[in-house]
Amino acid sequence: MTEFGYAGKILKVNLSDGNVTRVPSASYTDKYLGGQGIAARLYWEMVPAKAGAFDPENCLICASGPVMGFPRFAGFRWKACGKTILVEPESFNHANLGERWGAFLKYAGYDALAVQGKADRPAYILIDNDRVEIRDASNLWGMSTFDAIDSLKAELGKDTSVLTIGPAAENLVSFATMLTDEGASGSGGLGVVMGSKKLKAIVVTASSRRPVAAHPEKLKQLADHIREMKPSAGIPDIWAVPGLTRKHVCYGCGIGCTRQMYTADKGRRYKSFCQAMGFYGGPVMRYYGEFNEAQLLGTRLCDGYGLDTAVMMGMIEWLYTCYQEGLITEEQTGLPLAKTGSREFIEALTRKIAYREGFGDILSRGTLKTAESIGGKAREFTSRFVATRGSETRDYDPRLMITTGIFYATEPRRPIQQLHEVSMLVIAWLRLVMGEENAFFTNDDLREVAAKFWGGEIAADFSTIEGKGLAAKKIQDRISVKESLVLCDIFWPIDWAYYPGGHTGDPTLESQIYSAITGKEIDEAGLNKIGERIFNLQRAILLRQGWQGRKDDQMLDHFHEVPLQQGELFFDPDGLILGKDDEIISKIGKVVDREQFEQLKDDYYRQRGWDVASGLPTRAKLEELQLKDVAAYLEGRGLLK
Repeated sequence: MTEFGYAGKILKVNLSDGNVTRVPSASYTDKYLGGQGIAARLYWEMVPAKAGAFDPENCLICASGPVMGFPRFAGFRWKACGKTILVEPESFNHANLGERWGAFLKYAGYDALAVQGKADRPAYILIDNDRVEIRDASNLWGMSTFDAIDSLKAELGKDTSVLTIGPAAENLVSFATMLTDEGASGSGGLGVVMGSKKLKAIVVTASSRRPVAAHPEKLKQLADHIREMKPSAGIPDIWAVPGLTRKHVCYGCGIGCTRQMYTADKGRRYKSFCQAMGFYGGPVMRYYGEFNEAQLLGTRLCDGYGLDTAVMMGMIEWLYTCYQEGLITEEQTGLPLAKTGSREFIEALTRKIAYREGFGDILSRGTLKTAESIGGKAREFTSRFVATRGSETRDYDPRLMITTGIFYATEPRRPIQQLHEVSMLVIAWLRLVMGEENAFFTNDDLREVAAKFWGGEIAADFSTIEGKGLAAKKIQDRISVKESLVLCDIFWPIDWAYYPGGHTGDPTLESQIYSAITGKEIDEAGLNKIGERIFNLQRAILLRQGWQGRKDDQMLDHFHEVPLQQGELFFDPDGLILGKDDEIISKIGKVVDREQFEQLKDDYYRQRGWDVASGLPTRAKLEELQLKDVAAYLEGRGLLK
């Protein structure tokens, strides 16, 4: 290891000519931490502005952060980034994954991997410490992710970790995913980047190398303190299926949450967790009247083919609604729509999409584009099920929590980590409002967290847009840090806690951990300034590829036009939220007023130091953030104020 907390090198592989190079990572880690920060900088340097998602110049970048390799912090996470076709225009996108693969890459000596070029036939990359090979994968092409993983492990041994794609990515389905052994999946359309490069898999062998902390005793004290603050992830164990699943702690986590695993066909282990496990649950309950194994089958099929459940969830409900309304037929689609919720339906749907067969070819472009091709009420019905330009499912609604509107408007994909920083606190507060047993998070607690983490108590008053621009900026900067260290979304930030000292968390923990690992002393403000640099770099990337600033900082129209309905939000059917003082208000029947949202954007741009009229960065802000070269590039193309 060349420095505390890091492996010291970045590996670059070109599939077109087979060239393999290594560069020091120190100049990147100092300014961008790791993870999404390093990936964004590498993308800025390596990918030409006009390169398309399927062009050889596009780059798949995988990067871990300084916390990787140090257990007890839920920090064995890594990021995958690149330009995808999930939205139009094609956009830089990112995904967050866990389990062993990212750790093995770091143990092999690499903080990041950048893959460019395009193979002339199916290939996989083998990384065995200093030995890096591009191998033929023709025999793997067409296999499910699970079969590809089994085949590679049989060939290369169990002491390997595999990142792979399924048929959906091979066939360039816009919302195709990537999958690692032990079930960690990456969405945002990143699987298509691998598919377009004919890159079936990346395999990393185990290594005995480990990163070293500058202050290990301080790191241990921090881990002990965190355990006292939050003895568990604090989420009800709702993903367990009695007699079938068992709790699973992700590789290297050291904390654990509610993730479950189970064994099914061929003795394979599969995940049962969160949205990915529940995406087919509603249709299954409607069809069978009770829990049925078809729900778990749906997740297995999506993971095997490589399909994003966050897109599939809304798509299935939209298809069923259109069928009930007579807008589509079984004959037209080739799908058993009357049996939505059954094994037969999910098997037919996932196969048609993955192989782009018949109506599946249209669906492979996402729900919004499919609805556009049908027109009429089919377009209108998307408002019930879709939240983003990438057809991802709707959940943490800006009509309830206006702060999340900025996240939806300024990000190229469903910004789940940002959404969770608001929604998880609201859910903790709702548990007390609804009288749940052991609930504890009060109005005062919510306001105190808002003051500590969001810039002021007013950010906890959801009856007004006041304070929400600052809150959105602070959350995005902090999440940019989290996604670069890289830390688990379930556990971080620790903004609420349950311990004798109180119910509010500590926003300085991330900077303390970073300082203990790297030996580079930094406080909360200093670390968040790096997060601001990373977010502004991502903004510059979006502008360079065609994002038009304020004009494109928009939510989907239905958030402004369709009132929130009773029972529409899975976690808050009555639309309850904290208003002024201690008033509990309901947002049922409300929309996001367009004029108010533009005023909120004014405030947000001011907080960011951007030009209010255009939403473009200013030279002063980018130079303050040590992005002088980025400012020069944007200025030369009329993208700077």
